[in-house]
Amino acid sequence: MSPVEPILALGQLFELDSTLITVAVGAALIGAVSGGLGSFAYLRRQGLVGDIVSHSSLLGIVAAFVVSWMVTGAGSKSLVVLVPGAIIAGVGALLLSREIQARTTIKEDTSLGLMLAIFFGSGLFLLRWVQRQSPAIQGHTGLEDYIFGMAAAMTRSDLAMIAILGAVSAVVLALFWKEFQLFTFDPGYARSLGLRTTLIDTLMLTLLVLGIVIGIQSVGVVLMISLLVTPASAARQWTKRLGSMVGLSALFGGVSGLLGALISASELRVPTGPVVVLIATAIFLFSILMAPGRGVIARARTRRRAAAALALGPPNTEVR
Repeated sequence: MSPVEPILALGQLFELDSTLITVAVGAALIGAVSGGLGSFAYLRRQGLVGDIVSHSSLLGIVAAFVVSWMVTGAGSKSLVVLVPGAIIAGVGALLLSREIQARTTIKEDTSLGLMLAIFFGSGLFLLRWVQRQSPAIQGHTGLEDYIFGMAAAMTRSDLAMIAILGAVSAVVLALFWKEFQLFTFDPGYARSLGLRTTLIDTLMLTLLVLGIVIGIQSVGVVLMISLLVTPASAARQWTKRLGSMVGLSALFGGVSGLLGALISASELRVPTGPVVVLIATAIFLFSILMAPGRGVIARARTRRRAAAALALGPPNTEVR
């Protein structure tokens, strides 16, 4: 039995459209996984890394489609085929960027920018080439939707793969939680304890790639970075603990994906990806305004109290 069959059966029990259930559950899972993993990217200030991975994935997606066409004679747009290509391209871009930094004087931000230009430009070039080969290469229609996302094209097999990859990410995160936590906040101390920090860093980046590529179909390579960073930024306003932040970020991402899918399927008929990002942004704005302690309103109250206490003057300490 597929891991998402019970959820789909429950939705059908309430006479909900099966396509809507598939898209809504898939978008919620994508938002939860990306949001939770995005907490580490936010704390490690690796938002640009997520942007590079999402844009580089386009090359892997189109290349995987071409390979499937060469093998079977008909290109496949199933996530089972395209996601491995996206993962290879994303990880390849990060590893190539790391090699450039190690062997040259080029800094991290510059090398990542080079990877974005090379991989995303190559992906667009290959996509245009595939489109011009019609009718020799059939089935390419819809590949361009990965640029801005097309959640309505999600199938049950795609949903099952998203659930499996999300479960794998959650298990790895649970198994290496202490190592990830230590490496995130103090990599120097983790290195002094004898931890294999290079392996931990690579594993964290691999999870980050997984969190990005599973959401490209719904949100697209252009907007995926927003779903990765925005829920984590909102969660950070409410807590100082990593565990709570990861949980809240996953919750905010899941709610954004679910509501975005439902709203896009309503009479408004708007694209899912932009709506998901707008809802995540609304949650972030609410958090940055209303969160206790770190929110704008709470900070303003603290400043007013401090100013009022200062206006009263220092306490009378005269000895009589």
